[in-house]
Amino acid sequence: MSEETPIYGSEPTYIVSPPDEGLTLNEYQRCALETAVFPEDYSIVYPALGMAGEAGEVADKVKKVIRDGNADFTPSRCEEIAMEIGDVMWCCAVLADRIGYRLDTIARMNNRKLKSRQLRGKLGGSGDYR
Repeated sequence: MSEETPIYGSEPTYIVSPPDEGLTLNEYQRCALETAVFPEDYSIVYPALGMAGEAGEVADKVKKVIRDGNADFTPSRCEEIAMEIGDVMWCCAVLADRIGYRLDTIARMNNRKLKSRQLRGKLGGSGDYR
């Protein structure tokens, strides 16, 4: 089974990754944990703060494409954004492990929550329990 990777724009063009390059969420989590180096006393705080910082970097890259690049999401700009998204994923993977969850479990939980909201017409709005 191959993964699809978006290239750029609001209507993404996709390239298909070779099958040997694909990772499941749990495989990615295991790889991320191999590079998780920080004080154990901060095993929850460090990746949580990292997630916020890295998400800010994603937003900043997007902002600069709008400000400096005439909102032209070229393949190279999208690759820069994708690299920052990877950093967010690393933080998610490590934090999930530190609170006792596998990434596939979290993905299933989130999908179940969103499908339930969709079926009940509650995708819009706010609040965790809508």
